[in-house]
Order: sequence, then C-alpha cells, then structure tokens
Amino acid sequence: MEKLKLLSVLIFLAICHTSLAITDGLLPNGDFEQGPKPSQLKGSVVTAPNGIPHWTTSGLVEYIKSGQKQGDMVLVVPQGSYAVRLGNEASIKQRVQLSKGMFYSITFSAARTCAQDEKLNVSVTPTNERRDWGVFPIQTMYGSNGWEALSCGFRADYPVLDIVIHNPGVEEDPACGPLIDSVALKLLTSTRTRDNLLKNGNFEVGPYMFPNTPFGVLIPPQIDDAHSPLPGWTVESLKAVKYIDSKHFTVPEGKRAIELVAGKESALAQMVVTFVGRVYDLTFAVGDANNACEGSMMVEAFAGKDTVKVPYNSKGKGGFVRGKLRFKAVTTRTTIRFLSTFYTMKNDHSGSLCGPVIDDVRLLSVRYPRRIGN
Repeated sequence: MEKLKLLSVLIFLAICHTSLAITDGLLPNGDFEQGPKPSQLKGSVVTAPNGIPHWTTSGLVEYIKSGQKQGDMVLVVPQGSYAVRLGNEASIKQRVQLSKGMFYSITFSAARTCAQDEKLNVSVTPTNERRDWGVFPIQTMYGSNGWEALSCGFRADYPVLDIVIHNPGVEEDPACGPLIDSVALKLLTSTRTRDNLLKNGNFEVGPYMFPNTPFGVLIPPQIDDAHSPLPGWTVESLKAVKYIDSKHFTVPEGKRAIELVAGKESALAQMVVTFVGRVYDLTFAVGDANNACEGSMMVEAFAGKDTVKVPYNSKGKGGFVRGKLRFKAVTTRTTIRFLSTFYTMKNDHSGSLCGPVIDDVRLLSVRYPRRIGN
C-alpha cells in the first residue's frame, strides 16, 4: 500500500512538472476552453480569482463565449469557443516553470472590443531586467477578422515565474476592454552558420505560430520589448512587422518570412561585426505573401550608410525577386536594415495594411572583389 501511495505521488509530480515545463505550445488551458464553475460566474464576470483553471485573475475579467453579443456587435473567438475579456486595470496570470537563463517568446491572440486606443501590457515576474515587458497598442489591426496574434520576448532569470497580461486602460465603461485568447510559449535558440554572417537570416526561428490561425504573428518595436521574439533581429520602427509561415502564406525560402506591413514605420534591423575596409555582399529575397496585397512595392536595404532599393510589382499571388547590396565596411559594427518605401492595403476591401515580404537574408565577405557594384 505504501509503495502504491509513493507511485501515485511520483506520477502526480511528473504530471505537474510536465504541465509547467512548456517550451513550445499553448500554456495549460492557454485557450481558456476550461472555464469557471457556474457558482464562480455572475453573468459573464468571473467572481473567483482562481475560477479559470490554471489562471489567476485580478479585477474585472469576463469569460466570453463565441457568438456572445455586445450591443449590436457579435463577439467572435478565433479558436475554440471561449476567450477572456479584461476590463479596466484587470489582469490574468499563470505561473510557469522554465529553464533559467534561456530566452522565450510569448504569443497570444487579442482583439479590441470598444475603444480605439486599447492597449495590453505583457510582463514576466520576477525579472532582473529593467524593461522586460511589452506594451501592445491594438488600435491598428492588420488582420481582416479583427483578431491579431501578438508576440514578445523575455529571458527567464528565474526557474519559476509568472506571465502576466494586463489591461492598463481606464475606459468610461469599466467592463470595456480587449479580448484575449490562445496564450503560448516557445523556447528560442539560434546561432550563426558558416554561410551567413547574420544570425537567423532566414527567419526560421521566431515566436510560436498557432497552426490554425491564418493571420501571422505581429512582432512589436524594440522600444516596447527588451528582448526580441525574433532572435538576431530588432524592430527599430514605430510599428510592428508580421511574422508569416508557409502554411498560410507564400514565402520565398523555407517555412518562415517577414512581411513589412507598415511602410517606413516598419523597419527590421540587425547589427553585425565587420572589418573596416573589407567588402561584403548583402543578398535577400523580396516578394509578396499571396494575401491579396497588390501594387508597386519597394524594399530599401541599408548596410551602414550604403543603400539599395529593390522594386517589386505585386499581383498579390506570390512570387519574389532577388536583391543585392555590395558595400565596404567603414566601422567594426554595421547595422543591416530593411524597410518598405510605400504603404499598401489588401484589395479585399478589409482596409488591412500589408506589404512586401523579405526572406533569405545573407551577408558574406567578398574575398576578391573587383569593384563595388558587381
């Protein structure tokens, strides 16, 4: 009997450890399909802090069923049947067990329901970072169904920490606030290869992407995130870039790419070690994602003070061209940067912003250059 009890305890601990040590996928009940008991609800408002399994709530949190009405508006949930809504100063959090010192990304789905200027604050605690949190303004929506997948990165300074999603807004209606669904984690690992001086130049390593949501993942500007969820790269501009996959979009190479969705406000950069006086070739692919994004596009690539513009006439059905910039390094560190010259909208009458895709970015030293421009 004692052996049976011990075995039961060990199995229980193993199950608990497995549920906490998430490295690639949804958090336990990350899709909120497990809901509160009827006694823990007052209408749609969650009345118990631990009413939603695996989550702790604070403030006015609502448990929303897909199809539920808000006035004349029907609330849609992107996956499954349930989501949560965060009212003024409300938050949800979950404690997770991670590998100390490793880098992770958080991906979650969000939609606004009331005000144009709704925001979300995503953080991890405890942390040694002065700024290990991300603020997501969600007034600009890039998807046509009202939902976006958003991502941020962090370093696990402790083996156990809390992931917190908080609505810092103060709206006239205290119940008014963004919807949250499908919260996932991914362990981020990436190294440079011999055939590329850039890290993660093919964008294959990045935030978790939900397998059944066809709207990609937005990566926020670095000013709103201490650690990028796209290893090696930072978003230097005011607006996000979109991380897309080959399952739902057309990408030039491999399974992942970046769509520059906000014109010159959407710039992607990486700093790399260079040798003064040495000549380098920066090559890359420019195309469209096969997502009804049509028109004349232009990607500007920078290497320090050198630049090249690569035009691409998109028919919105996929395809790409190759770009190249040869330059001579003038400093020991050179910033490689990409941005889109123009603003583009999809031709599906959704008003959604879109833009050119970049992929397969390579930087190599040229051993025997004849002249710059070859």
